[in-house]
Amino acid sequence: MRAHARVVAEADGRGGTRLAQLRGETPLLLRRTGVAADLDAGWATEPLVGGAAGPLGGDDLRLDIDVGAGARLSLRTVAASIALPSRTGAPSHLNVRVTVAGGGTLHWLPEQTGAAADCRHTTAASVDAGEGATLLWRDELVCGRHDEAPGDLTVSTSVTYAGRPLLRQRLDVGPGADGWAGPAVLGAARATGSLLHVHPGVAPGAPRVLGPTAVRVPLAGPASLTTATAPDAHALRQYLCLAAPEPAPVPLLRPP
Repeated sequence: MRAHARVVAEADGRGGTRLAQLRGETPLLLRRTGVAADLDAGWATEPLVGGAAGPLGGDDLRLDIDVGAGARLSLRTVAASIALPSRTGAPSHLNVRVTVAGGGTLHWLPEQTGAAADCRHTTAASVDAGEGATLLWRDELVCGRHDEAPGDLTVSTSVTYAGRPLLRQRLDVGPGADGWAGPAVLGAARATGSLLHVHPGVAPGAPRVLGPTAVRVPLAGPASLTTATAPDAHALRQYLCLAAPEPAPVPLLRPP
């Protein structure tokens, strides 16, 4: 299955945000639901609804997000997604391409991605944030369903801020990734994730240990990155809640 979804958010000139373009195809369906309880009226909030199971092997999915100057957009998903294998062994792909103009704000807060046994999935995100843009970006991965080893899954994130590289990271799990379950990567952890916060004008602060397997570190820019591993999705979300930067609204990071 091939699908392309696109959302364009612009400032409406009255302190709010309007959606200049909203386009979706199954399984990437966008639904306008108004303002979330943890946000003020200046935001546009969009849940991403999975119109079909998956991503399924063979799927080629693309999501484009454009946030203009002065606009504030929060994108979430209504449920976790599970990368599933196909009968033929074909891989699946999800490409997320994002542009946030200076003065714009994006919160990307999807639920977890699970790597089912025998899947072959890649999620690749590319973010171009202008100088003065604000970004909250969460990634969470669960390795396999209950009592199940994961298939092959790759998650990569590339973020550029003001024309300069800010973050380049990639994680490979599954039988095709050497050493992924060793002590240098996940060890015995079943869940892993990260929270990137870009907040111009606010110092990222010194490195902070949030727990035995979680740490927040400053980046070379107005940003901090929290990375964590945990035995399950709930414990992972708790670590990311601890990392919620001020004055970001903590309810955005509520545990599942």
